[in-house]
Amino acid sequence: MYSRAIARAAAPAARRTFTTTRSQMASPFHYPEGPRSNLPFNTQTRFFGVRYWLFMATGFGVPFGMAVWQTYKN
Repeated sequence: MYSRAIARAAAPAARRTFTTTRSQMASPFHYPEGPRSNLPFNTQTRFFGVRYWLFMATGFGVPFGMAVWQTYKN
């Protein structure tokens, strides 16, 4: 009796299979030019890493610099 109930409960789950769909090339997230064609900057330049980390350090440091300036101004 219990084995039939278990088999009946497991049957719908057994019919579900792993399926994949092909990539939708009409999507705006797939570019035929490549994965970096929609970036507003060129990641392949010589000094990209230096410019990137300077940009990150500036963006992180400016609020703290402003806070220190506000603290010590007259």
